[in-house]
Amino acid sequence: MTRGSEPPDWALPGWDAVTDDDVPRRPTRGLEPRSAPSAPLALSGPTPPTGLATVAGHFGVRILGVSEVTRAVRGAIREDPRLVDLWVEGEIGRVTVSSAGHAYFALKDERNQLQCVWFRDDRMRSAFEAKAGLRVVVHGRIDLYEPTGALQLYVDSIQPAGFGDLALRFEALKAKLMAEGLFESARKRSLPIRPATVAVITSPSGAVWRDICTVLERRWPLVRVVLVAAKVQGEDAPASIVTALRRVERWLAQCAADGTPDLAPGVTIVARGGGSMEDLWAFNDERVVRAVAAHPIPIVAGIGHEVDVTLTDFAADVRAPTPSAAAELVVPDRAELLSGARDAGRRLDETIARQVGSAARAVASERRILERSHPAAQLAASRERAGLLLDRATRAMTARLTAERRFVERFAARARPTMPTRVARERARLRGVPPLAVLAGRRVARARGDLTAIGAALTVLGPQATLDRGYAIVRRAADDAIVRSPAQAPAGTALRLRVAGGELPASVDER
Repeated sequence: MTRGSEPPDWALPGWDAVTDDDVPRRPTRGLEPRSAPSAPLALSGPTPPTGLATVAGHFGVRILGVSEVTRAVRGAIREDPRLVDLWVEGEIGRVTVSSAGHAYFALKDERNQLQCVWFRDDRMRSAFEAKAGLRVVVHGRIDLYEPTGALQLYVDSIQPAGFGDLALRFEALKAKLMAEGLFESARKRSLPIRPATVAVITSPSGAVWRDICTVLERRWPLVRVVLVAAKVQGEDAPASIVTALRRVERWLAQCAADGTPDLAPGVTIVARGGGSMEDLWAFNDERVVRAVAAHPIPIVAGIGHEVDVTLTDFAADVRAPTPSAAAELVVPDRAELLSGARDAGRRLDETIARQVGSAARAVASERRILERSHPAAQLAASRERAGLLLDRATRAMTARLTAERRFVERFAARARPTMPTRVARERARLRGVPPLAVLAGRRVARARGDLTAIGAALTVLGPQATLDRGYAIVRRAADDAIVRSPAQAPAGTALRLRVAGGELPASVDER
């Protein structure tokens, strides 16, 4: 921009540079000059209007950044002693707990609500937990969260001040129905594994119905989904939900009467999206709870988010944290079943391969044993073994004969010079030996003499020689035993006496 030229149309504002002609005209956006002048400058031209700031002899609109505004508001809040340390009483609205453990909730009364933040460390130190519907007194400080410009109460402690009206009604009805046994775990029914039809009671215009259909189609496309429309919020919602449950019951009765039980739903989902305790109050209505408890087939309650709890959740057979989770609970996951089938098939293939491999190895081993036991194999092995033994025997005999031949040759070489003399000497000795018949006769005569001498000795030592000398042998007639002592033949014993000439009868008299 040259001196004396007019600012362009986009300059904001177009009248913020009324200065002397020697000073360039430019818009000014800051509060402070870039460098302070060494001496005050007199303004030339008109006096700056209200709302304009002067900078180095200029005046213009003061434009603040968002951060400047938020810092100014935060500073004003922090300078107010009433907001730095205060106690606030109210009823807790919906509570959300982050993954880091911080709790976020609204503290409300009849007309307004205040957003609150309760950090994890303060929650861990507290013996009291924030729950929707409780009337509490909280202590903390008011501050501004600059990134979002949100005014929040930073809570460091909570004390119970009482229950809200809805919470009191909730606890009273819960105690009443619990005493009647409607919430007993013994009456809870298990869900069917693969239901052919699923009835869904929810609003047809909400996102819950689309989410449930999406989940069911993704997990198990074979299931048939039937929407039973009902209001899920407002004064007419309890009656509408009860009517929807009655319609499902009439449908079940009609299928039983028609003999088509396969067309009847196997499970009912009662679902609604998240909201405050007032929004979900239809599912705390006594009529709805009793209708859910009396429903003839299993009911899955998918109402609100995980932190939301209604009496319908207690009466239902299964409680799901969200409507989508309820849809996941009622049908199997085809991806998991397919993966399981593939794993089972792979394990079956591996088992069959191991069994076949083991059987093949056993068959091969048996084949080798049979081949070794075959007569032809046995004959071939025996023939080979006989050949080896024959070769070994031939080599051994050849070696032995060779050694003997060498020994004979060496002995003959040593004996050949003395052999004629030894032969002549042996021949001369043999000429002096008597004939064989003479030697045999001499040997027989000597043996006969020895026999006669031995016979005479035996005759002298025999019992007959003793009897010939006058002795006798006494035997008992009863048992032919030799009597060697008087005690062996008492009086009256019959005896036989053997003498040299024969036997004599005898008996023992009284002594």
